[in-house]
Amino acid sequence: MQPARTEERHDNAKGLDVMRPEIALRLLAAGQQEAAKAVDRAIEPISAAARLAADSLASGGRLAYAGAGSSGLMAMADALELPGTYGIAREQIAILIAGGAASLTDLAGGYEDDMELARFDVRGAGIGAGDCLISVSASGFTPYAIAAAEEARTRGARIIAMTNNAGAPLLQAADVAILIETPPEIVSGSTRMGAGTAQKIAFNMFSTMIGIHLGHVLDGHMVNLRADNIKLRGRAIRIVCDITRVTAAEAERLLDLAGGSVKLAILLASGARDAEHALERADHNLRRAIAIVQA
Repeated sequence: MQPARTEERHDNAKGLDVMRPEIALRLLAAGQQEAAKAVDRAIEPISAAARLAADSLASGGRLAYAGAGSSGLMAMADALELPGTYGIAREQIAILIAGGAASLTDLAGGYEDDMELARFDVRGAGIGAGDCLISVSASGFTPYAIAAAEEARTRGARIIAMTNNAGAPLLQAADVAILIETPPEIVSGSTRMGAGTAQKIAFNMFSTMIGIHLGHVLDGHMVNLRADNIKLRGRAIRIVCDITRVTAAEAERLLDLAGGSVKLAILLASGARDAEHALERADHNLRRAIAIVQA
């Protein structure tokens, strides 16, 4: 197999092990920053991927994340944030990481070569028509990531692929291919560094656009958050205050009336007689629901 770009040695890494720590760290920081810039060249496919995923979720389908090793951890981190940040139902999110729970205590490499395990995981999660799966691999050659995408596609799901190497086989099974062509790592092959940083940025953008498409963001506020701790309860109060200009005490009262729903509390503050009905008519898009209430 031709060595992937992510396995090449960085031109500036010679002598890394004998550099002064401050110089080595500056080089490592520069490598991360250089990798992050590669995301700019993937804006269009990230946009298309977010639209595809949002459409699946809006129609009642699920969004599945699949990956192995560091890439799998990046995917899992993004998936776990969606219910709390944007109120997406937990049952609409599936996480397939090579090795499952065992990989959270020992990130053993052997699991990523197991294609049958990937197929088993996809079948076990019930991924199929109406669903969307995003499979990620820095090299784009990871057998688990490729097999997960192929199995999900065979079962009728739409496929998004994310990789850091052009021409990678993972891209071939995708409806949307996100190529983030990062430079070689300062420590050759250590893709938890530059490639991982770029993937994390791309995932952040991807899931944020999903939230926007689903109507869960208004003027930079996460208006469908799940306020299940003190910090988030305070955030919910501040969001209602900022959007409606009511006092904190009134915002808290409205949130209680709305059962903790920021969207409903905002609609109640806007004078809605039947906030839930307005939100339903607007397909849960708060901006459209406010327009309905005001009309």
